[in-house]
Amino acid sequence: MDAIDRLLKPRSVAVIGASGDPTKTAGRPVSYLLKHGFAGAIYPVNPKLDRIGALPCYPDIGALPEVPDVAIVLLGAERAQGAVRELAARGCAAAIVLASGYTETGEAGARRQAQLREAAGRMRILGPNTIGLVNLTDRIVLSASGALEMDHFPVGHIGVVSQSGGILGALLSRAAARGIGLSKLVSTSNEVDLELADFIDTLVDDPATRVIALYVEAIRDPARFRAAARRAAAAGKPIVAFKIGRSEAGARAAVSHTGAMAGADRMYDALFAQTGVIRAQTFADLLDVPAALATGRHLRGKRVAILTSTGGAGTLVSDALGVSGFEAPAPDEATAAALRALQTGDHAALDRNPIDVTLAGLQPDLLRGAIRALQASPSYDALVIIVGSSALAMPELMAGAIQDCLPLSDKPILAFVSPHAPHVAALLTERGVPAYAAAESCAAALNGMRLVHALQDQHKQALRASGDGTAAASAPTLLPSLPAGALDEAQAKQLFAAFGVTGTRERVVHSAQEAQAAATELGGRVVLKILSSEITHKSDVGGVAVGVDAAQIGDRLDRMANEVQTHTGDRPTRFLVQECVVGGTELILGLRRDPLGTAILLGMGGVTAELFQDTSLRLLPPEGGLDREEALAMAHALKTWPLLDGFRGRPPADVEALADAVVAFSHMAAQLGERLAEAEINPLFVLPRGQGVRAADGVAVLVR
Repeated sequence: MDAIDRLLKPRSVAVIGASGDPTKTAGRPVSYLLKHGFAGAIYPVNPKLDRIGALPCYPDIGALPEVPDVAIVLLGAERAQGAVRELAARGCAAAIVLASGYTETGEAGARRQAQLREAAGRMRILGPNTIGLVNLTDRIVLSASGALEMDHFPVGHIGVVSQSGGILGALLSRAAARGIGLSKLVSTSNEVDLELADFIDTLVDDPATRVIALYVEAIRDPARFRAAARRAAAAGKPIVAFKIGRSEAGARAAVSHTGAMAGADRMYDALFAQTGVIRAQTFADLLDVPAALATGRHLRGKRVAILTSTGGAGTLVSDALGVSGFEAPAPDEATAAALRALQTGDHAALDRNPIDVTLAGLQPDLLRGAIRALQASPSYDALVIIVGSSALAMPELMAGAIQDCLPLSDKPILAFVSPHAPHVAALLTERGVPAYAAAESCAAALNGMRLVHALQDQHKQALRASGDGTAAASAPTLLPSLPAGALDEAQAKQLFAAFGVTGTRERVVHSAQEAQAAATELGGRVVLKILSSEITHKSDVGGVAVGVDAAQIGDRLDRMANEVQTHTGDRPTRFLVQECVVGGTELILGLRRDPLGTAILLGMGGVTAELFQDTSLRLLPPEGGLDREEALAMAHALKTWPLLDGFRGRPPADVEALADAVVAFSHMAAQLGERLAEAEINPLFVLPRGQGVRAADGVAVLVR
């Protein structure tokens, strides 16, 4: 049994700084261990007390009768370090440090946290600034959370890992109130040692856990998270993550459009999507979606039967499902006939969806028959049952009728409880029918079931294609001699060309005479630009002119120089004369570096790139660039994909050449690594099929 296993399932627990007053934070851990039935040894440590209840109290760590598997350290930050050092010296497997005053407080706290880690040596640390952990499977509570004042918690198959201590208590109490069974809950908080990936790995191996729910503030070790998430996907254990901090108000300033368009939250989207993690869109989803996934049922399509005895509630659910992309088709003839055979009279609406069986809520046998008919129907992939006010009088009968039908099919069955009846919803959930009080929650749960299987299939295909889950590294490219720092446009496109991204034909000029000669050589009508490594957004300062005739380019160059000088205070001395590219679709192709990794961004380009924000993002694998399949998927994910695919008579674009350019650009990013701080092509013209692509502008920043 390794240290994390002993942390989750200890045979003995020492409580350092335990209080005899169970109403105080320091008194809760001993009280909760006893209250919730811990069967192992409990060793309170407090030099001022002889006993806490029936338990003898020890004056110090050295006086403990044996080495504990786990210690809960309830001392302040200044004293916690000494206790951790003593515990490590005695051979304790793990310590849970509740004290605050570490990295969350600034530089002094960060130094204190580093000292705590050093004091622990080989002993594992949960925290600091944590509320602890709860192992409901084995009735082991190592926590000071006030949520543990509750007497009963449903035990189930959802493991929770939270980087917030308070959120652990919130999820524990909310799940209990709703009848949602949890297996393990862990608050990692400051993560001086043990972090998200450690507990994902542990829960992957935990037979009691089917679904893993994460409350994420920041992923501190992306590589370990990626590996752990892949293990979970391979084991068929879905991960649902709620990531706070979705606002882009704090996005860093960047030279390129890409920096503004691929903010930190988009990076998390990409990481989750590429590792098979379902992102919870709301905090409520963090319980709603796992509750459905924990049933182990499979959603194979998007056709949903809505069975109701109250029309208004059925319409609510139908509308919410429709917004989420689900369908509610009418019953096929055979299914409608089976439903009609169940009920006489003309009150039932059995030829449409929602399927209104008026008396179903009052007659359990009728409800069973209707559910069975819909389970057997080839027209439906899932069933939502509307539980109306009639269930308030006999919730057990209603829940029992639905529960009886569960073994007949593995199609998902959810319940929407129309009246305010939390006890009815909890009863249904405990019986294996996830129940929701909001129609939107039904849609979110089904959408999670749909997404998790699609993402896991994609992830498995990617693993099969790449062997170890990473793309092969490209052969080293001989780089042109380029300076460190921001490159000018011509230098940037020289770099891109070295990796296989074709640029436009162009000439660097210094005078009106040179510009006229270059324009004549390139075909007459050209693009004139200033050439500067300092001015990136040239259009903003009057530094771009499109469709200039060779005969007029000299005068246009002089006017451009004057206009740029007016805007910037500096008169440009270098210019770029470039062929005009016509008939192409303008895209943007860029790179974003982030603590989570390196992302490649593809989107609608040109001067409106940041306005429309139509982009697709992929994180590079740990080694190598993207493959063609990923590059094509990025293009297909764009809202403006139809423009590349022959929208309204446009000639289809050279998507194959676009995929080649994305792959080449990604391999450039992979090969140069941290030496390439920023890179962007905007616009990248995608010409009609068979004519390739052209990099018409470029930004690159190199560091030594």
